Amino acid sequence: MADIPAETVKELRERTGAGFMDCKRALTEVDGDIDAAIVLLRERGLAAAAKKAGRDAREGLVSSYIHTGGRVGVLIEVNCETDFVARTDEFQRLVRDLAVQVAGFSPKYVDIDRIPEADLVARQAELAADESVSRKPEHIRPQIVEGQLKKWYAQVCLYEQPFRDEERTVRELVNERIATIGENIRIRRFVRYALGEEM
Repeated sequence: MADIPAETVKELRERTGAGFMDCKRALTEVDGDIDAAIVLLRERGLAAAAKKAGRDAREGLVSSYIHTGGRVGVLIEVNCETDFVARTDEFQRLVRDLAVQVAGFSPKYVDIDRIPEADLVARQAELAADESVSRKPEHIRPQIVEGQLKKWYAQVCLYEQPFRDEERTVRELVNERIATIGENIRIRRFVRYALGEEM
């Protein structure tokens, strides 16, 4: 078992937001490899998030963000299980980060499940009718459309978008916070306003 320097544990904590002992255990398991420890903590975060997914999340915050210059504004509701957690700096920072994400990346839907059926069918038809798809052999067209749908989800669904310029998605960010905070967290809804946009 390798002796893990405190600086390495601190760096992992800063990069993941995980607790000190969780970081130390992860680093010990992977012999001090920070990248492998990040992967391990993410997997554990997903497991923790899955365990908490069924819990009721009715507390939380409705927060606003107005981008510099006042041309873009966001209202967002993010739920957690208790008002105690809703008042913590870590939860409030997450809500603000999510509001900034909505302002900057302008998603239309919270997640894939909330895309109206009519919008999804219309998008599938549009992709299937595209000339680049219709030229391909018929038996591979559905896979091409499915691949293009996944790219579209990453543009229009908040949970599927890359978080800022990082490799992780918003869903992974939320799952990491579920693991560190210890409560179920759910983005319930948001609305984004841009000055002069069509009604």
